[in-house]
Amino acid sequence: MVVGGAVADCLSKCGSSFVARSSSSSICGIGLRLNLNSNLTRTIRPRRAVVGLCVASLITNSDSFEVGRLIGSYGFMNVTSYSGLQSGMGMDYAVSEDIRNFKVQDIGEGSVKIRLYEGRVAQGPLRGTRVIFKVYPGQQVGGIEADMMAANELNAHASLQSNPKDVCPHIQALLGGFETKTGEQWLAFRDIGKYSAADYAKITSENMSKMIGGGEQRLWNPFELDLTIKRRRYFVVRLLHGTMRGLSYMHDNDRLHQSLGPASVVLNTVVEKDAPYLIPRLRDLAFSVDIRYSQLEDRPNILSEGLWRRASVAGASSPLERRAFGIADDIYEAGLLFAYLAFVPFCEAGVMDSISLRRLLENTFQLDLQAAREYCSADDRLLEAVKFLDLGDGAGWELLQAMLNRDYRGRPIAEAVVNHRFLSGTFL
Repeated sequence: MVVGGAVADCLSKCGSSFVARSSSSSICGIGLRLNLNSNLTRTIRPRRAVVGLCVASLITNSDSFEVGRLIGSYGFMNVTSYSGLQSGMGMDYAVSEDIRNFKVQDIGEGSVKIRLYEGRVAQGPLRGTRVIFKVYPGQQVGGIEADMMAANELNAHASLQSNPKDVCPHIQALLGGFETKTGEQWLAFRDIGKYSAADYAKITSENMSKMIGGGEQRLWNPFELDLTIKRRRYFVVRLLHGTMRGLSYMHDNDRLHQSLGPASVVLNTVVEKDAPYLIPRLRDLAFSVDIRYSQLEDRPNILSEGLWRRASVAGASSPLERRAFGIADDIYEAGLLFAYLAFVPFCEAGVMDSISLRRLLENTFQLDLQAAREYCSADDRLLEAVKFLDLGDGAGWELLQAMLNRDYRGRPIAEAVVNHRFLSGTFL
């Protein structure tokens, strides 16, 4: 499995000090050799198109950048265990054997902590261009996993940017990177906005609390909430449509995202009046998986072994089946993102969050969206979310049910989601 060696190797050819490596790795003309332990050694060969891209366009000299203030930090979530569905909240459903066999994921926080900094390009043709630095800790702090994540993210972006005539506007653009003396890996991305879909949901839910809980303020302008809801619906549909276009591009170019969530979609605006100019972009490709058939036959690395373990449990064993499972796995996470954006922005702050929503759909209703709709319809706090998904004679629920299909074989591909009538915006 490619772990980013192609990019690390081509960066070294560019004369940069940036090399995504461990202390036991070495750079040579044929690829990056990673010695993960005494029993496992892999040689990763670079793709020529990626090498050409790196030499031609990535900025790999640390002197070419200026670093600004610290923006914040965050960690990654990973799958820690797998368990069968459990009914909850006292709901008495007859559970079929197929449903009992459906596995849900227990999510835990990973050990790698990422820092984000503002910055800009200080010299060259892109001088003055604003960037966001994503900083992976050195191996002494983050271990080999941090090095592999940095290399994998760099490799994923480089492969997706390998054709300058076919660059997707819905994937964050990598401009370059470098390594510090302490082993930290700094990746520089074009700064097109610091807000994520999670930030947008938080801001809008807090605004809902002010409007609905404002009492006298609500009565001062009785049409304000209705206008806000209409704008919000349009904004969320635009956000989802752009996100799925980015995911479709990744799948068409043999890449899975594998870390899709509200925080992994960056927005150029969170102002709902500016929805016509909204461009969502996918980021956080550290767990991206290469699904070229030549790679599916190789032994998985530690970043993708969880995915292929789930594929095995689902009965996907051949390269064709594993590829289909991987794509469907991304679609499932995109479905949970869809549900999050359909509920949280339309509810008051604290009413719904991603974990509670996931448990509600997976555990309580075992992915029966019709049952979930009936439950949510009885809760006034969730009514605007229900109305949103009801548009087009239930088109939202229809799409959500398809994306969260218990059988991975029944989930739509990303392009089909993009073209679904709910995301066309004709109901708005």
